[in-house]
Amino acid sequence: MKVLWITSQSDTLNSIRPEAETLIGLANAGVTCEIMTQGDSVYRQTMEAVGIRVIDFVPRHKFSSAAATTIRRALTEGRHDVLHLFNNKAIANGVRAARGLPVKVVSYRGQTGNVHRYDPICWLTHLSPRIDRVVCVSESVRRDLAKRRLDPDSCITIHKGHDLGWYTEQPADLQTEFAIPEQDFVICAVANYRPRKGLEVLVAAMKHLPEGASVRLLLVGSGLAAPRLTRAILASPCRDRIHVVGFRQDACRLIAASDCSVLPSLRREGLPKAVIEAMAYGVPPVVTDTGGSPELVVDGDCGRVVPPGDPQALARAIGQMIENRGDTRRMGDRARQRIDACFNIRQTIDKTLEMYRNLIIN
Repeated sequence: MKVLWITSQSDTLNSIRPEAETLIGLANAGVTCEIMTQGDSVYRQTMEAVGIRVIDFVPRHKFSSAAATTIRRALTEGRHDVLHLFNNKAIANGVRAARGLPVKVVSYRGQTGNVHRYDPICWLTHLSPRIDRVVCVSESVRRDLAKRRLDPDSCITIHKGHDLGWYTEQPADLQTEFAIPEQDFVICAVANYRPRKGLEVLVAAMKHLPEGASVRLLLVGSGLAAPRLTRAILASPCRDRIHVVGFRQDACRLIAASDCSVLPSLRREGLPKAVIEAMAYGVPPVVTDTGGSPELVVDGDCGRVVPPGDPQALARAIGQMIENRGDTRRMGDRARQRIDACFNIRQTIDKTLEMYRNLIIN
């Protein structure tokens, strides 16, 4: 079996690791693997060490004759069984390149929403009948896309797997860096600013936490100087206990040093990496009932799940963790166990290999 992946590996190591390790696992399982990606990928040497051919190319535009020609040449010369496409630029050009060739086309979908039958562009990407399978990162994404695909059975769920061995960062020293007393309960929210992330809801929830509780909130991510969020923080009676940290390469160290992690999203989540990272570090998450978050978190067992957009419900969930710290720590232990048992990289590799085999047989 021979596969060609087209993806981008320009992001940080932690961001691209699950995808790259899946390809490495497939190569170790005997699949002949080639990948079109940035030539300076941090994973290049690791991939080449297991026999993966790295082609220094990524489509720069969604619709490019030159990109489609380059991909088609690779498919024609390589005689691949499967073409696996991981972003919209790769999908649009890859589908065009594969026309008339005996190759199975697989795409990846990582979030809900923004795919509509009335949008002609979507028929050239996620709704294209030339796509044989759409790998959805969560069951919620699969259900959302299956409503729109002509062949709903072409959508399958394969969770993006992780390995607890990847998460070995030492907790940050919050007392030194932010002057946070050791006994304070620390909430960490890691999210680049977008209105749908619901960070204003989390800020509003702070004033509903148990009276007299010593609580600090760390907001970690890019774009946090957004006017809407800034106004919400300045208007909060808890503003002195809210630390706007901004983007950090070592966000995992801040998560690991916290007592709980919160992702207050309003909509359009796939399988949030920030939640997975918190669980892998044994930090129990509070998430909203949207997208793939409730697939990760079993409410009351390894975290809390609350309705989106409800600051009081969010405060109640966090408040329970503040008032029962022993239970909260045990909840974090179960969160770590759940990632290892249900969202591990071994499962992702096995399910991807099974999908490829079924495609080729059928």
